[in-house]
Amino acid sequence: MRLDWFLPTLRSDRPGNRRRYPGRIRAFGIRVLPRFLFSDHHRMRRGLARRVLVRMGPVWAAAPVRRLIQSSCLVIFLYLFFWVCWPYSAEPVAPSTGWNPAEFDYERATVSLSAGIDSASATEMIDGASALFVTDQSNLQTYGVAEDRSRPDDGAEPESLIRVAATSPGRLTLDLSALPADQIDELSVSTGPWDLSSTGPDHWPGHYSTNLQQKEQLDAEFFLIIDPLVSLSTAVASRSWVWSLAAAGGILAVCLVIPRGFCGYICPLGTTIDLFDWAVGRHVRRFRVAGEGWWVHIRFYLLLGVMIAAGGGVLLSGYVSAIPVITRGLLFTLAPLQNGAANGWHQIPGWNSGHLVSVLLFPGVLGLGLLRPRFWCKYVCPSGAVFSVANLFRLSERKVDSSCIHCNKCVEICPFDAIKPDFTTRTSDCTLCQSCGGVCPTHSIHFTGRLDFVELKTPNDPPTLETALGRRGFLSAAVGTGSSLAGGVFTALAIGGGETAGTQTIPVRPPGSVPESSFLQMCIRCGECFKACPSDVLQPMGFEQGLNSLWTPEVVADWAGCASSCNACGQVCPTGAISALPLEEKRYVRMGLAVINSETCLPLAGRGACQLCVDECTAAGYNALEFIQTGTQVDEQGNPVAGSGFLAPYLLPDLCVGCGLCQTRCYGINVADRGVLKQSSIVIEAGEGREDRLLAGSWRELAQQRMAR
Repeated sequence: MRLDWFLPTLRSDRPGNRRRYPGRIRAFGIRVLPRFLFSDHHRMRRGLARRVLVRMGPVWAAAPVRRLIQSSCLVIFLYLFFWVCWPYSAEPVAPSTGWNPAEFDYERATVSLSAGIDSASATEMIDGASALFVTDQSNLQTYGVAEDRSRPDDGAEPESLIRVAATSPGRLTLDLSALPADQIDELSVSTGPWDLSSTGPDHWPGHYSTNLQQKEQLDAEFFLIIDPLVSLSTAVASRSWVWSLAAAGGILAVCLVIPRGFCGYICPLGTTIDLFDWAVGRHVRRFRVAGEGWWVHIRFYLLLGVMIAAGGGVLLSGYVSAIPVITRGLLFTLAPLQNGAANGWHQIPGWNSGHLVSVLLFPGVLGLGLLRPRFWCKYVCPSGAVFSVANLFRLSERKVDSSCIHCNKCVEICPFDAIKPDFTTRTSDCTLCQSCGGVCPTHSIHFTGRLDFVELKTPNDPPTLETALGRRGFLSAAVGTGSSLAGGVFTALAIGGGETAGTQTIPVRPPGSVPESSFLQMCIRCGECFKACPSDVLQPMGFEQGLNSLWTPEVVADWAGCASSCNACGQVCPTGAISALPLEEKRYVRMGLAVINSETCLPLAGRGACQLCVDECTAAGYNALEFIQTGTQVDEQGNPVAGSGFLAPYLLPDLCVGCGLCQTRCYGINVADRGVLKQSSIVIEAGEGREDRLLAGSWRELAQQRMAR
């Protein structure tokens, strides 16, 4: 088994000089590609391709395949984060407007329409629809609704009775025969214009959900689910099966063939660190440390501590795993700039202490490169430690044959400190990046099967002075292991397995969240749900409830409400802390319950008329608030005085899902704009009896059972 895909150094065609790539491949390339791209081995002249790679840097010249894969993975990661998780490209489906009745056949109950804009684009807007709803702009009445239900129990949308009979550019024929006779009569005398829509007047919008599905050719959380420490620690902490374990198993299986290939080829954090080292780190050398010291095994100690804490029910991997670190780092640094530039700087939510910690953590990870290039990847990253452990079962490895001349070039270029002083391999560190193979002047380095033996160089020549425990020494290993054990156990005991103290208020979590104790054990604090939330109603918690809730999502209804057309948070959650609910299911999930403060609510307190919350709830389609008459005065005979009193909101608890739209409206107008209140008079509260939190099952069935009682 040969896995050589590096670009070998240029050697002449003289006898005895072996070239590390098959001559047939090079000969085929010369036949199909311009000759000037290839090097002339007879004259020892570099071709254009090699000259370009040399100018790009030594690693590009040595291992261009690896660099291309690295760059592609970083671009894909940024695409998923900044575009697929970008919700503001979604727009509600607009009706096709400006249609005029041209010819009405009363006997057949058909009508021909012409597009007022006289364009094929008008037909394309409703192309593919088999049934349409018609809104007559002359009387603002909608026709075609088979059943008037704004929130059907089965989650289905009403189907139109108006069928599409024929279409052509700028022309449309509708079959009205299924309509009641009185509606046919009304349409037969209408002069229009008509608006056409494939959705009914009480249609639940789904544009955010649909937009995410259309863009998600690759799961937005793809890199998170292939970080094995994310799913492994979550499964241990929650004592449950995490769906992303299958993806973690897949990448570990691949890395048996390409040991630590995730670190060397895929990880976007590693590539970002490479860029930082190239742009900054190589110019600052005053902080450099030696390649030997107590720090060289930190990643193993961190991995041990994280898994011990997970065994105690506390999830710490989100703070130190590779992909959550870069995802959260971009969320708190570059994502606000994207949001502000596109939507206005006033749309950026305020910061708390948790933001500051994360903002400092991400550049801190990059800044470790000032100590040594890729310091994080070499010595600190616990995700990389998982792959190092998996390297014990590797199927391939780096080997050096006896032609090695001890030139030290492989040691100098190795980005992972994986080559010993005798030029053999530290198998737990090697990522099969193959940079060393590309700079070897004698072509002595092979990447082949673990059991494929060649004439290998003599080990310990020159002497490595390394013990069986490694050059780092027994003492540092003992201290590090003891610290990891103590730290993991102390963290698990101190935080208490994710239980929220009884005196603390349970935060309002995203729709579809599992029960609170399980939520804290499954939420990886990656920040994907914040990025995908179109209204920024989900915001990261700070230290209000301790370290265990840091960076977990909380519904901040003073800022915004949860859009009924969005289920993105569950779709992008990599661990199942937020269930991936279909939109029809999500609409029934109670995040919390609206609570009206009768002492501050303007109509209930007799301070003035207000119907903001009722209007907002009705417009959203939940209809969980209705009016009651309050403060009505009576005359001496006990009769109500006309014009006295106010219409005040009254909550129907069975219909409320805790979306927070009512609170957003009250806060935005009565608090922020008018200043008549210090805080919203209607707020969303969570807790027992006020929210639906399930590990498994149907939220819709739970809601229907609750309504039936």
